[in-house]
Amino acid sequence: MTIEELQKIVDTSEYIVFFGGAGVSTESGVRDFRGDDGLYKEKFKNYRPEQVLSRTFFFNHTKDFYAYYKMHFLDDTIKPNKAHKWLAEAEAKGKVKCVITQNIDGLHQLAGSKNVLELHGSVHRYYTVKKGRPIDGLPIIMKTDGIPKDEDGDLIKPDVTLYEEPLDQSVTLKAIEAIKKADTLIVAGTSLTVYPAAGFINYFRGKNLVVIDRKKMQFEQFIQGNVGEILSKINI
Repeated sequence: MTIEELQKIVDTSEYIVFFGGAGVSTESGVRDFRGDDGLYKEKFKNYRPEQVLSRTFFFNHTKDFYAYYKMHFLDDTIKPNKAHKWLAEAEAKGKVKCVITQNIDGLHQLAGSKNVLELHGSVHRYYTVKKGRPIDGLPIIMKTDGIPKDEDGDLIKPDVTLYEEPLDQSVTLKAIEAIKKADTLIVAGTSLTVYPAAGFINYFRGKNLVVIDRKKMQFEQFIQGNVGEILSKINI
């Protein structure tokens, strides 16, 4: 489809929901997982990234987990790009009702989006393992070379979904309900290969399913290219 066709869809839609993956943040400099230069191409101390980012590894090799986590996921120089900014503006003007993201970087909120559903959690939230107490863990993590703990010695864990962990059920249900309500669903920057999140589009009952990605995908309403570059051409 063309930019002009997408513009017409946006103009005539009343309830747009955006479903985004890693490709939304790569334009900000965030590395994805499965791309040609993705994190999954590199091992860490002879471990595969999928092992490092697992619940088992977190508890059995906590120090190594945090070394990898800090290296790849905590970068305060990363800023929102055109896609994040467009979505925030579109929400402020009432066009985009909800952003559903598989990313954990918090860039949508930093750009100004309010109704964001984070399927895999966020690097900006932490809790203590034994008590389940929310904690401002980031400053502790950044100044700790070893294993970050609170003042009572309780281990601090990122509020992100690791391998071997289920998605947050309340967030999942909200995402499904938002997709069901949408007359237009824009899916962008995701290969739609990671389940269960990829299966969410099966709940869409609206008129327009628009897919945006750098790699060619077989959808009727598809635009190939960078998400931010394409969305920034759409007037709100």
